Amino acid sequence: GPDTSSAKLTSTPLFVSNNLWENLDKYINRWKDKDQIDPALWKTMRDASRTKSVYLMPWNTQVLYVYYRPSMFKAAGISVPKTYAEFLDACAKLTKDTDGDGRTDVYGFGMRGFRGGHEPWGSFIQARGGTFADFTTPKAVAGMQDFIDLYKKGYAPPTAPMDGFNEIIANFKSGKTAMTVHHIGSSAGMIDTFGDDVDAFPFPGDAGRWTSMGDTENVMFRSSKNKDAAFEWLAYLATGKGQVTWCSVTGNVPVSKAVQKLPQFQNSRFMKVSIEGAPFAGIYPVLDTTTEWISTIWPNTIAAALQGKITAAEAMKQLQAGLYK
Repeated sequence: GPDTSSAKLTSTPLFVSNNLWENLDKYINRWKDKDQIDPALWKTMRDASRTKSVYLMPWNTQVLYVYYRPSMFKAAGISVPKTYAEFLDACAKLTKDTDGDGRTDVYGFGMRGFRGGHEPWGSFIQARGGTFADFTTPKAVAGMQDFIDLYKKGYAPPTAPMDGFNEIIANFKSGKTAMTVHHIGSSAGMIDTFGDDVDAFPFPGDAGRWTSMGDTENVMFRSSKNKDAAFEWLAYLATGKGQVTWCSVTGNVPVSKAVQKLPQFQNSRFMKVSIEGAPFAGIYPVLDTTTEWISTIWPNTIAAALQGKITAAEAMKQLQAGLYK
């Protein structure tokens, strides 16, 4: 059989519990390039396995950031937000009735309230100092209240509770929203639509800071009969020429600090913003309940909260019970 394979962090507990992947600790400890990988990313690898060991070698990521329209910022007289408070203020100031008919034409923030929206939502929770370990803390609830308030105050489209990926991108491209959250995978389409009138910045923080990370890693099978050679291959893909080639061709974000500094990555505005966000990028807890929580519990609970059927505190209690039941 194969010696190595690509894998996702979400699959880690299943494969580790069945002893199918090799523990990489001893290989990494003697690997000369291990410090090329950010400590936060190593922590994410360990957290995914629910152990103190690493079973996945980082390969490439996709880091969520905030797309914005420079022309709209200029018209509103604001600069790129550096803090969470400035970001919330920008959502208000970018919301406009452009033709004077008494109705909002441009919303400050393109909110994703449907499936997949848990990723940008997490940035609000952690900006207030909340964590995913306990959604019911006052700090986490405060982040949830900020999210609700953007909708209630009319700074996000009224369709937000049902807006998924297609809707937030369409709203942004049509000029209906001034900011939205996604990753470098949508940058080519943004440039096709706006040319130079689109840019991005990392989601700002305050008491805390977090953004969501999409990932593809590599693993070594325990059944491999060529483990030293297999690790050399994993290392080549993580920090060697394989890392440069793969990320250059696919447009994914490098995990190697040395590769991140290369001109072809630093000279791309969306790649550069992705790299800036990488040190505080992470994932949700990988539990047996995570899939259902993401696909059903989170969107249903958020819809109820945005529509005023439950409070921020009640919503967070439901989200806590759903993920940690």
